[in-house]
Amino acid sequence: MKSEEIKERLEKVYNRRYKTIQKRVLTALHDANLDETQLSLEEIKTIANLFIKKETENLENDIEKLLEQKEALNRALEKKSEALQEKKYEVFNALEDELGKEDSLLVKLHQVKLQSIDLYEILSEMVESAIITALEKDSEGDISATTKEVIKEITFEAIKEGSLNTIRVRKILSTILIVAIDVAEATPNRAEEILRATLKGMRAGLIQSIDRFKKRLAYMPVEAKHILIEDYDTIIEDLNQTDTLFAQVVVTQASESSPTIRKILIDINNDMKYDLEELVHISKETAEVMREKFSSFAKIAVKKADSALKSPQAKEAKRMGIQAFSVAKEALGNAIKSAKDAIDKK
Repeated sequence: MKSEEIKERLEKVYNRRYKTIQKRVLTALHDANLDETQLSLEEIKTIANLFIKKETENLENDIEKLLEQKEALNRALEKKSEALQEKKYEVFNALEDELGKEDSLLVKLHQVKLQSIDLYEILSEMVESAIITALEKDSEGDISATTKEVIKEITFEAIKEGSLNTIRVRKILSTILIVAIDVAEATPNRAEEILRATLKGMRAGLIQSIDRFKKRLAYMPVEAKHILIEDYDTIIEDLNQTDTLFAQVVVTQASESSPTIRKILIDINNDMKYDLEELVHISKETAEVMREKFSSFAKIAVKKADSALKSPQAKEAKRMGIQAFSVAKEALGNAIKSAKDAIDKK
């Protein structure tokens, strides 16, 4: 029997008057007069898909409407976020007009500004501006100290308020380094100086961020601890390989740069291997504090995971795993039998 014919038969006899899915499905199968013993894989797929479509039609429509609302909401959130940033800039511009007459006040205001705006959105532009300004205002022929300090501050402010997970930190470090490479390419006679100062600033900012995280662990509210525990294993793992992460960022960007820049970055990376000891030390210390503080919370999380394993979805996953194993075992058995038969015939 063709799949289309099966579909037509089931469409005719499918009836929603029955209260349960099981009753609706079994009644339709019975009333369609199908020879169930002769059904092919494709025909079973047709039957399953038809019943799924019938039973989930309303839910599919609801999901589609919700997704449309979600897209609209995301667009609205994006616009509001941009408006929020703009308002912050306007406030700081007004304050700069008034407080900018005093250099000491302007420095403090800029510090507050760094802490108040979303740095990631303007990270590239800010790093570029900072390095170029250091080059322009350089009077003594050495931009290393000022560049290192400004990159340290930018790295710290960009990392500190968010998660310490590898993906986010890697993205921030890579963004900063890519901009520094672009400036170095445009200023070849200062390339090594720019890149060495940038890498040292990145490392110092990362160390400061991890140290701040370690200090905050002690005063973290219970609600935040529970959020943290959901990502407990990942954070512990990430903290134990921050030196590797840092080196990988450098090597990755080096591999995508010109031969000259590549050599400079690899040489600096090799020189900095011993300098990364402080980063390793603070990371391991923080991981240890986290273990000590949250081991009990982690155990609670494990208990919750155990209860989740008893959920209907978990039971179904286990059942399907056993079925998949049975199918694979049978297929393997048939393959071995076929091979033996072929050998015996020879």
